[in-house]
Amino acid sequence: MQTNYQLYDFEKSLQRIDEILNSSNDNYKEVDYIPSESQLTFTNGFYVNATSLFVDLRDSTNLSQNHKRPVLAKIFKIFISEVIAIMNANKNCKYIHIDGDCVSGVYDTYYQQDIASVLDDAININTLIKILSCKFKKKDYSEIRAGIGIDYGRLLFIKTGFKGSGLNDVAWMGNALNISAKLSGIGGKNSTSPIVMSEVVFNNIKDLNNNFEDWFIKGYNYNLNLQYYHGDVINKAMYSWYEKNC
Repeated sequence: MQTNYQLYDFEKSLQRIDEILNSSNDNYKEVDYIPSESQLTFTNGFYVNATSLFVDLRDSTNLSQNHKRPVLAKIFKIFISEVIAIMNANKNCKYIHIDGDCVSGVYDTYYQQDIASVLDDAININTLIKILSCKFKKKDYSEIRAGIGIDYGRLLFIKTGFKGSGLNDVAWMGNALNISAKLSGIGGKNSTSPIVMSEVVFNNIKDLNNNFEDWFIKGYNYNLNLQYYHGDVINKAMYSWYEKNC
């Protein structure tokens, strides 16, 4: 968020602190679906089960070393804009966040089919990365890779910021975000495929498609103490462009 300079008022700071500390714990409710942002205040929040999709561009340091800033800006802008385009086309995706070279989305996934739609986005993004690498290579730019992590779980949805300043935003907190980020961090590295989903995601969708157990391999990361399933699955319709042009 862009700032708007204001002198710091310690007394008002104490008032804001006490207002949040003294608010009722009952203000933080369990809900089935992600509520409207308009329902959020600085003294409430909502717990909801949702799915997090986290996409992390690999080897950003090498990209910075290999290219001057205008080229680097083009690579990052294309990567971010097209990953967002895929997420935004899913009606279950409610929030998208950009942090450097990472893009994450929070999805409303009450039904198993909704969780499967997040995997569809991951597959489309995985295919997109291959297509972008092809286009970049033709420009003598570096090819890119990404780790794509997916997890499902309980998240806290809150309003954050500086009350009365207009500097406000919403925030998501919870293990599903943290784990999806960690899974993306191991995706596309060593022998791990780009798409990495948690065990809970796999178990929720494995019965929806007989191919899931063929597409994804079970793995375990001892440093993270996480069991996961990983695969390099593509969207055949999108990949047909790659086959014709790359």
